[in-house]
Amino acid sequence: MSGVQTALKPPDGARAPVRHPDAPAPGGVLGAHYEACFGCGQEHGLGLEPRAGDGVSVTAEFTVRTGHQGAPGLAHGGVLTAALDEALGALNWLQRVIAVTGRLETDFLRPVPVGTVLHLDARVTAVYGRKIYCTATGRMGGPEGPVAVRADALFIEVKVDHFIKNGRSEEIDAALADPDQVKVARAFEVNP
Repeated sequence: MSGVQTALKPPDGARAPVRHPDAPAPGGVLGAHYEACFGCGQEHGLGLEPRAGDGVSVTAEFTVRTGHQGAPGLAHGGVLTAALDEALGALNWLQRVIAVTGRLETDFLRPVPVGTVLHLDARVTAVYGRKIYCTATGRMGGPEGPVAVRADALFIEVKVDHFIKNGRSEEIDAALADPDQVKVARAFEVNP
């Protein structure tokens, strides 16, 4: 079946990703895109703090806590997927685009015990029109450790109207009313 393209394989003609000139320097903390976000908000959820990497890449660390269990003593697969999705979504800030997760495929390679620090690495591999192709890994024991979980994703660039039409008005109005225009832009950077 030569020439068959899956949804997560960039088509012929896709281009290399371009880091926006105003993107944070490598090593810079990206911060939460929205304080109430389950993935990067610090009040609840995962509390990820992605850092800009080289090119269009990010790194982050995720500590599996007791509340993240699926089976006794092990991380829930959905929580691990959420951590990867958050790291992948942070890539959009480096390109200065608003994009949502269109598809996400996760492979679970090793059980991840409570207390483990997963070292996440995510990068954009290609862009084709509004489609952004990405990949991420979660490694145990350090950035060069064994891969425990990995994901491939397709993000779709959208306009802010996507959120205004579909989000709950109280949160949308509050986010849009923030006088900090960077916070306004980032609030709508990555959500389905």
